[in-house]
Amino acid sequence: MVKIKVQSNSGNRAFQEMKKAAVERLQGKSIEQIAEKADVLLKREQGFLELESLGQKIQIAYPSWELREELEPWHTLLLLHYLEIADGTPVSGEWVTFGNLKDGLIRGTGFDRTADIELGKFLKGKDVEELKGILDTLGARIVNGRADLSAELLLFPRYPFLLNLWMEDEEFPATGKLLVDKSADHYLTIEDAVTAGDVLLRRLKDAEHVK
Repeated sequence: MVKIKVQSNSGNRAFQEMKKAAVERLQGKSIEQIAEKADVLLKREQGFLELESLGQKIQIAYPSWELREELEPWHTLLLLHYLEIADGTPVSGEWVTFGNLKDGLIRGTGFDRTADIELGKFLKGKDVEELKGILDTLGARIVNGRADLSAELLLFPRYPFLLNLWMEDEEFPATGKLLVDKSADHYLTIEDAVTAGDVLLRRLKDAEHVK
């Protein structure tokens, strides 16, 4: 079983305030509609929703909206926002940069540049098989693509990432590109999308040490 590196949720005032607001917005909503629109499993008799996120099974109780597994604070908040915002729009299968999301011109484009730099650092010195092992710990699915290695990862059931990776050769350094589905705006705001990208980059780094 992979051990997940987490940050304590306690003592983070900003997180706690945003979590409280997110829980209040979820209160009173139809649990059936939440489950359907977010494409998560509703286990009514047990009193929780179940889903997978980056290779980890997550159970979230309702109406308390407390997780039975510990995630880092911002990953937890992303899940609450996803359940709140999800409107059931189908995943399109069309990949876009964060800068091409709604309101993504500034924050999204800035994150695209940051992700490119961080992925270049992450790839340095690694081969394809090593990368496949790391990606496997995050529940990634290797897919055909234009890169040397392409993988889809599910942050949430209707919020996939596409990771395109190009290996270092004699002429070019290793590079990577992180994309999201065009439907992403129906599930998270641009602020949350950038946070989601940050979460994935951190999990990739953590997975280097636990694969």
